[in-house]
Amino acid sequence: MPTVNPRRWWALAVLAAAQFMVIMDTSIIGVALPEMQRDLGFSQGDLQWVFNAYVIAFGGLLLLGGRLSDLLGARKVFVTGWGILIAGSVVAAAAQSAWVEVAGRAVQGVGGALIAPASMTLLMMLFGHSPKELGKALALYGAAAPAGGTAGVFLGGVFTEWASWPWVFIIYVPIGIATLLATGLLPAVAARRGGGVDVLGAAAVTAGLALTVFTVVRAPETGWGTAQTVLQLIAGAALLVAFLLIQRSAKSPLMPLAIWRTPGLGVSNLAMALLGAAWIPMWYFLNLYLQQVLGYGAFASGAALLPMTGLLMLFMTTASARLLGRFGPKPLITGGLLVLAAGLVWLSAASPTGSFVVDVLPASLVAALGMALAYIPTLMAAMSAAPQEQAGLASGIVNTTYQVGSALGLAALTALATSQGAGALGNLPALTDGFSAAFLAAAGIAVTGALATLALMRGKPHPADTPAASVPTQGETESRQKAAN
Repeated sequence: MPTVNPRRWWALAVLAAAQFMVIMDTSIIGVALPEMQRDLGFSQGDLQWVFNAYVIAFGGLLLLGGRLSDLLGARKVFVTGWGILIAGSVVAAAAQSAWVEVAGRAVQGVGGALIAPASMTLLMMLFGHSPKELGKALALYGAAAPAGGTAGVFLGGVFTEWASWPWVFIIYVPIGIATLLATGLLPAVAARRGGGVDVLGAAAVTAGLALTVFTVVRAPETGWGTAQTVLQLIAGAALLVAFLLIQRSAKSPLMPLAIWRTPGLGVSNLAMALLGAAWIPMWYFLNLYLQQVLGYGAFASGAALLPMTGLLMLFMTTASARLLGRFGPKPLITGGLLVLAAGLVWLSAASPTGSFVVDVLPASLVAALGMALAYIPTLMAAMSAAPQEQAGLASGIVNTTYQVGSALGLAALTALATSQGAGALGNLPALTDGFSAAFLAAAGIAVTGALATLALMRGKPHPADTPAASVPTQGETESRQKAAN
């Protein structure tokens, strides 16, 4: 009879808290951005690199983090990731210049890229004995991601208003140490023998993503049709193509390309990328609207978005699993993306003389409901589409597509917003026009995701098709490792 870890729910609390903190790291800087801009000398266009430096490192290295978890042991990689995240937080907090800040954020992203896949591997080990328990655990773990993203906006406001912006990074030091002390609750996983690390593939995909995002950000200044922009876009695309070619020939690829032959995997990852490309720019520009147009302070801006956090947490922990079991992922993903689009269109109507109650609260709650409807079904669709023995790889891929979609979406919509007036600090009508253009474009992205899901995704999968039924338990994994040794 397989061994069931009696402390698995306590261990889940550690893993969910880690996921919450890793994703919160993408958003906690949101309300601190205006103060960081003033203190460190960021331009309006370059300010987004405080966010994108983290996301590019995180998204570009997630697959490598998964591979290292496989080779070295998930708990060891989890601990290492937290050590790197703490180091990056110290650098970011102590930064006295813009690009030191960006470097610290990138180091934080490297740490997050190790923590996230290691957490998922450990979760699968803890709850693989029971599809029912695994579904509940995944719902709680999945809810930690968007909740962490939105809660970061509020907590960033608390630290920025009552202390100073470096505290949005300093807070990770005691939290990281507490998490490291709690890792004794996590199962010890022996490292696998054999295999290698596809460092070249990781370098290619990260460099390609970084160059592409950098070019899109700079294009409004340099010109979309200039030789510099065109050559940089070609170089970024070439690096991403090189990554695919490396995966074809590598002995231990980060992402075996054969997995993409699985029906449904492509469309679920496309939906996840477009979900990130619509959601992340929404909170980014909504926070700037609150502070730069409505004149909110850091704490008030964070508090204004707290209702979104509450709705996300409530819905995803109480309703997502039941709705997914009843309807399957396709209608929830399609409907959720359309509801998100409706909230974004509503936000695009905000005025320079608007108010929180009229222009922000109802629209932000509609958008949050859309996110809550779509996120966990999209995650589960991507995982259940893959062969059962590749559930961990599928999880790494879908998390990567979310981060890549977030980075590219924010870069493109920042370029659009700047071209429509969002760079004119102090000019409230121009700022509002730029933010409205970004909200409307994000709504178009969400509608595109809904239409792609509706047209390409299969209907409700049979429960037996999910990876939960065959995920090895902790006892089975340990037995297989002993036999292999």
